[in-house]
Amino acid sequence: MTSATAVENKGTAQLTAAMMLSGTLGVFVVESGASPFNVVFFRVLFGALALGGYALSRGYFRGHGFTPRTLGLAALGGVFIVFNWVLLFQSYENTSISVATVVYHTQPFYVVLLGALLFRERLTASKVGWIALAFAGLILVSGVSPADFANGGSYLTGVGQALLAALLYGLSTLVTKRITGVRPHLIALVQVLVGIPLLLPFADFGAMRGTGADWGWLVGLGVVHTGLMYVLMYAAYAKLPTAKIAVLAFTYPAVAMLMDWAVYGHHIGLVQTLGVPLIVTASLKVTLPRTAGTAGTAGTSRFARITRTGRTPRTPVAAPAPRTAAHEPEAASRPATPVASEA
Repeated sequence: MTSATAVENKGTAQLTAAMMLSGTLGVFVVESGASPFNVVFFRVLFGALALGGYALSRGYFRGHGFTPRTLGLAALGGVFIVFNWVLLFQSYENTSISVATVVYHTQPFYVVLLGALLFRERLTASKVGWIALAFAGLILVSGVSPADFANGGSYLTGVGQALLAALLYGLSTLVTKRITGVRPHLIALVQVLVGIPLLLPFADFGAMRGTGADWGWLVGLGVVHTGLMYVLMYAAYAKLPTAKIAVLAFTYPAVAMLMDWAVYGHHIGLVQTLGVPLIVTASLKVTLPRTAGTAGTAGTSRFARITRTGRTPRTPVAAPAPRTAAHEPEAASRPATPVASEA
């Protein structure tokens, strides 16, 4: 086995583990018994402690690379991220973990559409076609019927909350793509730190009395799903080509659906199941480079230069929310194409 293969295998294991952890997030949220605002408040609180401790132990605060502009962009991305989490967790309550997660996985399409709308990024007819196919799949997966529109109800609200959460994630991705030269761990740390004062007015501490052992679920959301999971992802992204990252990202909804069935007995119906491959196929087509040859090689080569040097090349590199760099390598920014859904 060559050293390059060993590195890629390690990255594959790290990203698979991170996506499997992400798939268990819904169970932690539900089992905590706390309201979505309380869940997210304590997630960012414990997550900030975990990420801050890791960054401090690795010496990442020295030469952090932030400027007033990039710090502001990271903070703005944090606003979108924390409210994205609130909406996603509310969607769990109104639909199910399975439905909410699959609907939420339309994030890549929002990134493409928002990029074209806000930054005039190129939108090809092919991408429009794949996005249309994905939203056809979304209609099937959501299981929304005419009766839901006639009667209103929480289920339709929950589907809308998951869609809005995906939209906010797309906005965060586009904002953070403009940040280069900063370690992804520090970007993530700023984002969760922003969430503490932002969510404080919405947190109901009185409702936390008597929480008891359920605090363990909240601590886990911060330490495991925000600290450990992000560290694993950032380490993996520096070792893997975009194509493999895109494919492994679907471990997250697969595990989420499995956990929802195993723990709560929830599963999507046959017609809903037909929509899943439409979303998966369209997401891969939109996310991956047009050719496996030159386009993919060029993207991998550019990212490799970042991870070896810890600096971005002169050509701007798009860098959505946090990823990896340096010796093992933990990069200063993400790959150009956002391919993994971070819950």
